[in-house]
Amino acid sequence: MLRRTLGGLLAAGLAAATAVTMIDAAASAAASAPATPTGHTLPADTRFSVTPDNEPARQALADLKRGDVTDAFTMAKLATWPEATWFTSGTPDQVRSQVRSTVRTAQAEHAVPVLVAYYIPGRDCSQYSAGGAPSDAAYQQWISAFAQGIGDSRAVVIVEPDALANLPSDCSSTTDPTGTLTAGRIADINYAVTALEARPQTVVYLDAGNSQWHSVGDMANRLLQAGVARSQGFFLNVSNYQPTDQTDRYGTWISKCMWFATAGPDWARGHADWCASQYYSSAAPNDGQPADAVSSTDPSTWHWTDAWYDQNVGTPPAAQLTHFVVDTSRNGLGAWTPPAGTYTGDPQTWCNPPGRGIGDRPTAATGVALADAYLYIKTIGESDGACTRGTAGPGDPEYGGAVDPAAGAWWPAQALTLANNAVPALTFNRALGR
Repeated sequence: MLRRTLGGLLAAGLAAATAVTMIDAAASAAASAPATPTGHTLPADTRFSVTPDNEPARQALADLKRGDVTDAFTMAKLATWPEATWFTSGTPDQVRSQVRSTVRTAQAEHAVPVLVAYYIPGRDCSQYSAGGAPSDAAYQQWISAFAQGIGDSRAVVIVEPDALANLPSDCSSTTDPTGTLTAGRIADINYAVTALEARPQTVVYLDAGNSQWHSVGDMANRLLQAGVARSQGFFLNVSNYQPTDQTDRYGTWISKCMWFATAGPDWARGHADWCASQYYSSAAPNDGQPADAVSSTDPSTWHWTDAWYDQNVGTPPAAQLTHFVVDTSRNGLGAWTPPAGTYTGDPQTWCNPPGRGIGDRPTAATGVALADAYLYIKTIGESDGACTRGTAGPGDPEYGGAVDPAAGAWWPAQALTLANNAVPALTFNRALGR
């Protein structure tokens, strides 16, 4: 369906007959290619599946119908790249059926789908992306059905973005005064790991936020409590903009920290909180650092942290280090920094920042030892919600005072900006995911 749609689109007016030929040839070759190795791993030659009839493909057709050939061509290119499929609601029967349909479509392509489970109770601290299951019991029924939908098929599962980086105890001082909700959250993620890892060919990753959020030790401790040791690893930067190289570095520290606290020297056992973080300086190891010594947004100052791991962790056995994947759907130009003095309140740099671009293309051949894959996890072109940047609102001053679309809504203008600013520059995916 996707190839027919794009083929018709391009032949109709985009002067790209050669691109159509390459796409069709690559797809035919992929259909006859042998399956990649199976199991709870991601081989470097893994092909990720492209969702048929995706939003960029539909947008390309809409652009073409109104005579906007340039934008249609850009959206047609974006439509050839694999993105994750999100599951955010529904009954157990519904999600079982939806997941089964998705993995079967990918199986027909001889490709691996990336599935996002996003239905945890108390999701997003009941803010922009509020929702989720009504109870822990309901969630566990839902995630069990999700796993059943995968069956014996191959799949990558991204388990609950923000679920660990934004625990109920993080929401507010009154959200979880007894810790009961947070304990339930940790139990739910552990349950999800058990259910999903029981499937023979799933590759499961848990939430680890991003490099500008929690300290290394804090995030490592949360992952350990949530059962990361029974999964393939963790994911980073979902719906965020931190550069890939910085994210790889942060992820490697988390992995080393978990080894340090579980298999390292006896004196370190159980003490992920002792690990150096991206905020660490040996000049003030107990309470932070001088303002001119370390900046969490300037990796050139992270040498203190590297030195700490060299001294205290060394080189752990590679087989004992936990792997991770990185969302590169919006980090091609890195994070947004508002001009000085623009906002007196919270500028919400994470919320629909202007002028961003798509980052590294989806691949399981990252060249980084612990990075299993770079993936487009956040749907490119979906809004983060209505951002006011600390102003009285209701509009977003970065978009002329217009009210941003609701969280999760398709926003063609944002998709186009991200595609036009892609680093590396966006091209047609000649192999549809290889």
